[in-house]
Amino acid sequence: MGMPLELNTMIVTKGRESRLEENLFSLEKEGYRIYPLEIPVEVRKTKDGDVSGQALIKKLELVDSKTILTYQLIALKSTN
Repeated sequence: MGMPLELNTMIVTKGRESRLEENLFSLEKEGYRIYPLEIPVEVRKTKDGDVSGQALIKKLELVDSKTILTYQLIALKSTN
């Protein structure tokens, strides 16, 4: 049986993102997920949480039943 494929229209980090450069981040998700590339998507810490910013997904890698996103934060919402 194949791995199900999920289509995502926002990035949910659950606090697991890692910073590569000043506004460039990497995030690993379980399973295979497809995201739109190079168009602004919302970034949230949890699925139902507040929007923490907007990002452009630069790279999408599907390996070993995981999805690795590389994204650039383009707008940050204040959290206070």
